[in-house]
Amino acid sequence: MRIHLSLPGFGLPRRQWFALIAATTLVAGTAPSVSQDQPRQVFSAGVARVDITPDYPIRLTGYAARKSPSEGVEQRLWAKALALRHQRSAPVLLLTVDTCGVPGGLVEEVARRLSDQAGLERDRLAVCASHTHSAPMLAGFAPNIFAEPVPADQADAIDRYTRWVTDQLERVGLAALRQLEPATVAWGLGQATFAANRRTAGGPVDHAVPVLCVRNAAGAVRAVLANYACHCTTLGAGMNRMCGDWAGYAQEQLEQTLPGATALISIGCGADANPNPRGGPDHGLALARQHGQALAAEVTRVSSGSLSELVAAPQARLRRVRLPFQAHFSRAQWQERATRPGIVGYHARRNLERLERGERLPETLPYVLQSWSFGDRLAMVFLAGEVVVDYALWMKAEFAADRLWITAYANDVPCYIPSRRILDEGGYEAEDSLWYYDRPQRLAPETETVLQDAVRRLLPRPYRAQL
Repeated sequence: MRIHLSLPGFGLPRRQWFALIAATTLVAGTAPSVSQDQPRQVFSAGVARVDITPDYPIRLTGYAARKSPSEGVEQRLWAKALALRHQRSAPVLLLTVDTCGVPGGLVEEVARRLSDQAGLERDRLAVCASHTHSAPMLAGFAPNIFAEPVPADQADAIDRYTRWVTDQLERVGLAALRQLEPATVAWGLGQATFAANRRTAGGPVDHAVPVLCVRNAAGAVRAVLANYACHCTTLGAGMNRMCGDWAGYAQEQLEQTLPGATALISIGCGADANPNPRGGPDHGLALARQHGQALAAEVTRVSSGSLSELVAAPQARLRRVRLPFQAHFSRAQWQERATRPGIVGYHARRNLERLERGERLPETLPYVLQSWSFGDRLAMVFLAGEVVVDYALWMKAEFAADRLWITAYANDVPCYIPSRRILDEGGYEAEDSLWYYDRPQRLAPETETVLQDAVRRLLPRPYRAQL
């Protein structure tokens, strides 16, 4: 493991933690006054990163076709942290992780540790996966992905890696919180066009690239955070080496372009979008670099232009709801499905075993969503799961699209989150994918209404489009 900064303060008692943060706030609060034409350093920021590339073979997740442990490293994998503290509020902490999906149980464990160690409240932590399909499996994410049991020795490696990543997320989060320095925080919107609807040629996509730029007191870029609604699937199943895909190459390019800065990438509502083009004779490596460089160029352009400075303390909100499943299969239907090949049969056999043990299959799916709003200038929404583009398009129609940042794959990836339209159309995002995630049935059409109502409760009134 490599951490690219010093880590002062480890082991501090909680009381000393608050004193440390208060002192940091005083440093930011006593900065010389500036004119209205100059940036106002009402924020302090901390940035950290840690290498989470294992040094042993392990099953990579994302594709059912992979049947053996990894065969080396194409690109290092990272967990990165950005902490922001306004003079008048507690910090918020965003973690990005080069992985296919961070399970909710792991996120809650990291949140518990950060609460114990640093007093960080749960609604002020967001954990975002890059959704690269060339990263190690984490225990609890898409447990049926291989449509067969994982051999014991391989399962042990997955459990070992999961425990280690949990430790590293705690460590990198604490490191960012302990490195708070005066900063300006501003954001802007760009666009990238390599995402394409993978269900329907010419179908809906979200090409927005929101960019958050953090600069230190000298004006140098300390961190850039960017978001794009597209699967990290430029690399195909034939690539059995660890790699961050286009998101990894975008981070790499940005950190070369902006020496000393840390680049973080999160993913929007791109569950039904793939990079275009993708794959090829080199498993998509050249295209992954091309897409990553295209995104990095746009992020660089936006961050060097006219940005909207954030001056208000972030208001954090978190809601937990339950999304309904459709009516369960009968035992006879399970038995019939269990005779089928592939994922359908494997999924059915697992659920029949549960029924035979007297277990009751869940009727709803626990779901978490979150928002950080910075006055009336920016609202960031964090949605769990593989969320289809319809939800982003709905939010941008109902709320102020030019002040909205939408992230999916955040805080948990329990399954695909289809819209009512996609449920009506059927297909992978509506049905087949649920079996890989070991869910008992398709989500019900009411899912869309439940999620929309929850988002309305999260976002303050200033973000209503009509206002």
